[in-house]
Amino acid sequence: MVPCGFRDASRYGRRAAFGLAFSGFGVLRAAAAGPVRLLALGDSLTAGYGLPPGEGFVPKLQAALTARGRQVRVLDAGVSGDTTAGGLARLDWALAEEPQAALVELGGNDGLRGLPPAETRRNLTAILDRLEARRIPVLLSGMLAPPNLGADYGREFAGVFQALGQRPGVLFDPFFLEGIAGDPALNQPDGIHPNPRGVAILVARILPAVEALLERVPSG
Repeated sequence: MVPCGFRDASRYGRRAAFGLAFSGFGVLRAAAAGPVRLLALGDSLTAGYGLPPGEGFVPKLQAALTARGRQVRVLDAGVSGDTTAGGLARLDWALAEEPQAALVELGGNDGLRGLPPAETRRNLTAILDRLEARRIPVLLSGMLAPPNLGADYGREFAGVFQALGQRPGVLFDPFFLEGIAGDPALNQPDGIHPNPRGVAILVARILPAVEALLERVPSG
């Protein structure tokens, strides 16, 4: 997998600058209204690996939210080949954009490499802890392990996401590739990454959960 950088999925500018209003009673500061900043922290499934520009998950999610009248700026923190450890290592960098909500899609590469589920759980727990400390609402999207790793590993791996999805304040999407995985018509030739048809199905399926997440962003 070819690493991808951190990309802004929209053409919105930087957060509007703070205006200062002076009165005889002091200084009033008000932030200009702007789009909600939604961090998409993930791997190649988030980054749109193998797809033309504009056809990946993040730009399609951005377009779907815009079509729904949502003022949202999706921040693309998808890096192909990344494990949960990699996502944790670059989280502070991703948080520099000051997101107000986060979609976490990591773990697929942990499963493909057969990494210990306990390690995956530690990394995801640390990510969720850090987001919680910043009071950033989270949508955690789960992943399943490849069947060739055996039923025991598969149950333990899936259990990591199921357990973390029950954390207070966390919205849970059990399987990011639900309805897409295993269908040749919806995946690229590698059988792992969705093609444009698969991305369209993915975005339509997860959109209600993303909108529920955005409703948790404090207004004002």
